[in-house]
Amino acid sequence: MTRSAEFWVGVSFVIFIGILLYYKVPAMLTKLLDERAAGIRRELDEARRLREEAQALLSDYEKKHRNAAEEAQSIVENARREAETIAAEMRTNLKETLARRTRLAEEKIARAEAQAVNDVRAAAVERAIAAAERLLRERAAGAGGAALIDQGIRDLKTQLN
Repeated sequence: MTRSAEFWVGVSFVIFIGILLYYKVPAMLTKLLDERAAGIRRELDEARRLREEAQALLSDYEKKHRNAAEEAQSIVENARREAETIAAEMRTNLKETLARRTRLAEEKIARAEAQAVNDVRAAAVERAIAAAERLLRERAAGAGGAALIDQGIRDLKTQLN
């Protein structure tokens, strides 16, 4: 029995297992496997945390993108409203300017008409005076009549002005 190879392989195996147990190799293997599992767990936790951070950053950037788009839309709408307000003010100002210029032109025309009427009246008065002067000269002949006519003309001019 001590001579068979299987016996010595069995004895060697038992001694090998004994040595392994003596040097606490299974505990070391268990410890190494536990450390490896803990490392993998830490890596998985870190990966999960990084994924959650990335997800939070993504949602934050998406929110910022939506806010930026809404703000851009708001700016465009405000600009459109301001442009419409400015256009309305410009139309109102244009209408007021046209009304003012029309009124000034009408006033200028009225002054010109009044001046023309005054000029026609003055011309009519001068002609009437000249005609009256001619008539009076023709009727009042002589030195006495001429003095009287000159005095009447002077009085008439002061009364008309």
